[in-house]
Amino acid sequence: MNNPFTLSFGKRPLQFISRITQTNEIVENFRADTPSNQIYMITGVRGSGKTVLMTTIANMLREDEGWIVLELNPERDLLQSLAAKLYSMPQMHPLFIKSKLDISALGIGVSIEDSVPVTDIESALELMLDELKKANIRLLITVDEVTNSTYIKVFASAFQIFLRRDYPVFLLMTGLYENLYDLQNDKALTFLYRAPKMMMEPLNITAVKKQYMDIFSLDAEQAERMALLTKGYPFAFQVLGYLYWEQRDRRSIEDILPEYDQYLEEYVYSKIWSEMSELDKKIVYEMAVSGETKIKNIRERLEMKSELFSVYRDRLKRKGVVYSAQYGYLTLALPRFDEFVKAYYI
Repeated sequence: MNNPFTLSFGKRPLQFISRITQTNEIVENFRADTPSNQIYMITGVRGSGKTVLMTTIANMLREDEGWIVLELNPERDLLQSLAAKLYSMPQMHPLFIKSKLDISALGIGVSIEDSVPVTDIESALELMLDELKKANIRLLITVDEVTNSTYIKVFASAFQIFLRRDYPVFLLMTGLYENLYDLQNDKALTFLYRAPKMMMEPLNITAVKKQYMDIFSLDAEQAERMALLTKGYPFAFQVLGYLYWEQRDRRSIEDILPEYDQYLEEYVYSKIWSEMSELDKKIVYEMAVSGETKIKNIRERLEMKSELFSVYRDRLKRKGVVYSAQYGYLTLALPRFDEFVKAYYI
């Protein structure tokens, strides 16, 4: 049997732990007769499972009759891509031909006799979405790892118009918190403030433990030790499982920890570290070295005023580097990140 774990980002692994509550919230809302939200933004640290959650939801709706699901590339002209993909869908193409929709001037489809070619991409999409509405078809658009780029801003502005015109369109976007924050703060896109942001929380440790028990036939104590080593971080769950699968007959958990640390560093931690400010790093380093979790004590060790510390604490929480499970306390969220920080902080 091949290794059931994967080190690839964005690909749904053979072994993964579903996020039932978050998945159901979005799917049930989108399926509702009168959805309260038609946009969700999924955010979290790298390797937190954003793309897997989006893919799971997309696949569930793709199986529903009356739904079309299209994935768009954020690095391309999204409006042009949406129109081209929608026009080429087998179930939609006959409807567009029957309605004599001619968008050949935009490089899509063929010229239709006795029809006036549409030359504006937004107008073309509105006509296409009108046909979807008549056919009682809903459209889910997914965009992975968005940034505050021109293509995304133009698309988001057009999507706002589609919503105002009551078209059956739905949008799922994933992105790092800072990228979504920049996008929402664009003066032309304030409507995105109303879009719910779903933060990817750590996986349930009990669920991680059970997966390891089932896959490796481990006893409860061994599986729990492995689960705790992941801190519920999805990528760590995959890495530790991958390494243990490859070497379980020859080496113990202690033996593979150096490789575990190396994979986390090279795939994720170095990038996260490079994107942190000097004061971010200073706070995290103090937490790593001292092992202190009480916010008051951390702040006093750093000689920081409460107001300033609160700003950076919230930044680090949004980045997924720290979390606060109990009021007044702060903990490093990523597994063995303290070891990485102590080695790399200069």
